[in-house]
Amino acid sequence: MTKVYKLKEIEEVLPEINLLREIEKGFIEYSLGNTVVPPVGELLFKRPPGDVHIKYGYIKNDDYYVVKIASGFYENPKVNLPSNNGLMILFSQRTGEPLAVMLDQGLLTDIRTAVAGAIVAKYLAPTKIKKIGIVGTGVQARLQLLYLKDITPCKEVIVWGRDNNHVGIYKTELMTKGYHVEAAMNIEELCQQCNLIITTTPVLSPLIRSDHIFPGTHITAVGSDTEDKQEIQAGLFAKADLIVTDSISQCNVRGEIHHALKKKVISLKQVKELGEVIQDRRLQRTNDDQTSIADLTGVAVQDIQITKAVYQYLNQ
Repeated sequence: MTKVYKLKEIEEVLPEINLLREIEKGFIEYSLGNTVVPPVGELLFKRPPGDVHIKYGYIKNDDYYVVKIASGFYENPKVNLPSNNGLMILFSQRTGEPLAVMLDQGLLTDIRTAVAGAIVAKYLAPTKIKKIGIVGTGVQARLQLLYLKDITPCKEVIVWGRDNNHVGIYKTELMTKGYHVEAAMNIEELCQQCNLIITTTPVLSPLIRSDHIFPGTHITAVGSDTEDKQEIQAGLFAKADLIVTDSISQCNVRGEIHHALKKKVISLKQVKELGEVIQDRRLQRTNDDQTSIADLTGVAVQDIQITKAVYQYLNQ
């Protein structure tokens, strides 16, 4: 019988699971070629603006496969609904039987994205983080910061957002969690003060220009997950010593690296996959003068690992 799990019971078990360890394993298996992950299924909407991603796949010789549907409709807050939603379905790899439906309302996608950001920071962030810059004020802007707590002790944060009211709410919320949060008047001000920057917006025109960034800065970009979205000026990649993506095949067609490749600012041979970086110290940051960029478009193996981990915990 297929088990159905609702948001509350999923939320309750997440703190009990070492998600960083599980998702690291997934990235390694992906880069070793031990997964079957087809291209992303995608639906794009204009009125109202939104996108739906269908990601699915399996790790070879595992017990399960997973199909995930995740949506982002960015005008939803106007009607008092969250921007993101979705669900995960876990099947037996042996029989095809649907074992569980996770009615997580997009939570697992949000969490696995934040965990990936923490993994990136573990291997690419400067040793001494002066301040953390957060571009955006939504769910991912919160989660990316909160999941860094086990990676860096830095609590100094600069945030920028287009809506001053949302910036104020963000500051208040994160300050109650022990962070000292200041608002930047503009992106350039944020970049001048921070050497770890995380971008979390669905914009179509770059916010961070190449002349904004100083040597030694690390940027994790998580907002651009389609062909059209872009938070970082393509020319900035020419200044990067380390360029990392979660998926080489996906960065060819979507995300920040896609734009840099299209404009021939960089070549694909300069790009390393996160699963490779985790395994090879030579591909990680080696000094605090290096400039690094990680472009995360989201890979099905993250969905597989987090769904498996929750299911196994609930059924132990």
